[in-house]
Amino acid sequence: MFGFFKSRKTQPEVAASVSTNAAAEAATEVATEVPSEADSTPKLSWAQRLKSGLARTRNTFASQIAGVFGVGAKIDEGVFEELETVLLSADVGVEATQRLIDKLRGRVKRDRLADASQLRDALKAELVDLMAPLERPLDTRGNKPFVIMLAGVNGAGKTTTIGKLACRFQAEGKSVLLAAGDTFRAAAREQLAEWGKRNNVEVISSQAGDSAAVIFDAIQSARARGIDVVLADTAGRLPTQLHLMEEIRKVKRVIQKADASAPHEVLLVLDANIGQNALMQVKAFDEALGLTGLVMTKLDGTAKGGVIAALAARFGNRQPIPVRFIGIGEGLEDLQPFRVAEFVDALFG
Repeated sequence: MFGFFKSRKTQPEVAASVSTNAAAEAATEVATEVPSEADSTPKLSWAQRLKSGLARTRNTFASQIAGVFGVGAKIDEGVFEELETVLLSADVGVEATQRLIDKLRGRVKRDRLADASQLRDALKAELVDLMAPLERPLDTRGNKPFVIMLAGVNGAGKTTTIGKLACRFQAEGKSVLLAAGDTFRAAAREQLAEWGKRNNVEVISSQAGDSAAVIFDAIQSARARGIDVVLADTAGRLPTQLHLMEEIRKVKRVIQKADASAPHEVLLVLDANIGQNALMQVKAFDEALGLTGLVMTKLDGTAKGGVIAALAARFGNRQPIPVRFIGIGEGLEDLQPFRVAEFVDALFG
């Protein structure tokens, strides 16, 4: 092996409890971010919850759209200007907005549309077409263990996302192991340990260990026991913290020492509340890690859900990074694969 691990124990430390003080400090956060069994029971269908979760974005978007596309209104330059304002206010972004407006102008000429109310369905169709490349479901077949590395800024929801993904993979009949690679924040280890306990999933953890070493041990352990999926947490960091971005590059390199083909998925977790700042985060983390997918969380708490359209337009002719999952609540069932048609339907109400 390589010298980096010579002084480490040969057996991984498994779900080690943090100190009493750290546990006390983390208790409140764990309680709020790990929903109870009662809370996790879905009362509505996913389509209903998605519509409810996107209420703030829809109130900004659909209600204003209705004013622009009023029955009897004529299609003129004023209509396109109003529509441009609505799209930008929903954080669709300049590039995506311009693309949508250009497409709509083309439809008006091609289909000889005259009434502004006809543009509503045309806009829905163009939004679906724009975001279609983002709909590429995560496929964990082909590698065992399938190693998923999660990254993001502080507070984006990485650890909670890992817990929900673990539940999802287990429901699909897969065995799961969690790697507590966020060794900086004690609450993260405590939170992940709680998810592991609740779902009867083992957590590889260390109070003082190096993040890369913890994940390395987890992959080795998963391989020895025939585990299907390894979910690797990492500490939150801002893209502007260059030393921390270099550190996460190191984590990926060490993962590749455990398995040359890993990580098989690199997910960036994004808080929908940041709006257009998501574009900067995607660019920075993609340059550092080579992202393969995105998870958009907290869509229920923002009016900026249109940023998903901005993500679709960001990369020009290059294939955009897919949105693997979206989250619209704290319940276990509130993290689901991104499906364009149902998202747009919920957006329009």
